Amino acid sequence: MPSIIKTERLTKIYPGGIKAVNNVSFEVEEGEIYGFLGPNGAGKTTTILMLITLLKPTSGRATVCGFDIAREPSKVRESIGYVSQDVAVDENLTGRENLLLQGRFYHLPKDVLEKRIEDVLQMVDLTDRADHLVTTYSGGMRKRLDIAEGLIHRPKILFVDEPTLGLDIQTRHKIWEYIQRLRKEANMTIFLTTHYMDEADTLCDRVSIIDYGQIKVVGKPNDLKSQVGGDIVTLRFTKATNTLSEEAVGSIRKMPFVENIISTEDSYNIIARNGETIIPKIFEAVSRVGAAIESISMKRPTLDDVFLAYTGRAFREEEGSRDKLMSERIRFGRIRT
Repeated sequence: MPSIIKTERLTKIYPGGIKAVNNVSFEVEEGEIYGFLGPNGAGKTTTILMLITLLKPTSGRATVCGFDIAREPSKVRESIGYVSQDVAVDENLTGRENLLLQGRFYHLPKDVLEKRIEDVLQMVDLTDRADHLVTTYSGGMRKRLDIAEGLIHRPKILFVDEPTLGLDIQTRHKIWEYIQRLRKEANMTIFLTTHYMDEADTLCDRVSIIDYGQIKVVGKPNDLKSQVGGDIVTLRFTKATNTLSEEAVGSIRKMPFVENIISTEDSYNIIARNGETIIPKIFEAVSRVGAAIESISMKRPTLDDVFLAYTGRAFREEEGSRDKLMSERIRFGRIRT
């Protein structure tokens, strides 16, 4: 499949020397749902703002639909739709009026626009509420209307930044259904950022995991999970015997079927084949050195575990992050891009 998005060493350094995105390179194939996955502050929003031409890169280059984001920004914008983290609909207008206004921004002919409005309202299940004021909409309905606005001009690529941020679990699943339907019915390429691992696992054909502005790994979710190497056994020692933990872990590391052991602040993640059979052996090894186990559990690998394997620490969520702060300042025009 041809690449519809391509970045080469894309970098953004904010005033003050803050390197939000650092030499990022990846390609998105036409027709896929591509996830940009990472915690708040990882560089997700900065990357998406560069790709949609709202932010100029410091260095590197990128093309979207074959157009260079620096040299041909107007052509890029004509080819894409964008749904931001913050719902950007007018509460004082009806759903239909919001879509009418958005269509006029793209200079769509009246007859074409009317048909498009009906199409997108039906796609996001808002036909029955189209002529109600948005102030009467729930949070999920507003997000669906926001997505509809991004579709009104039938873009080749839809960029969606944190599509379910702040929504309840039932509404999140509904939004997932709409995104999957978009790809199926409109054959659209969808680029989404998220810090919800289950969201990326459910929706995405491929993902990039980004942390501190750098891409750590790219691949299909199932492939990345299989690369972790087996079951995840999480082991915590009691505080009283914690000083003996290193000796115990050394014994565990030598066991057959143990692929890797990753330490976190208060536990050890043991990656092993046949996790059920190795747990009794872990108890034996710990007892031999005189340590004691506070808790032990086992699970199959998830994208959280992939993140841990490639960054060496647990997934974090940081409100007020540098990425979020800078993107908000850009939106309000308080720094030059």
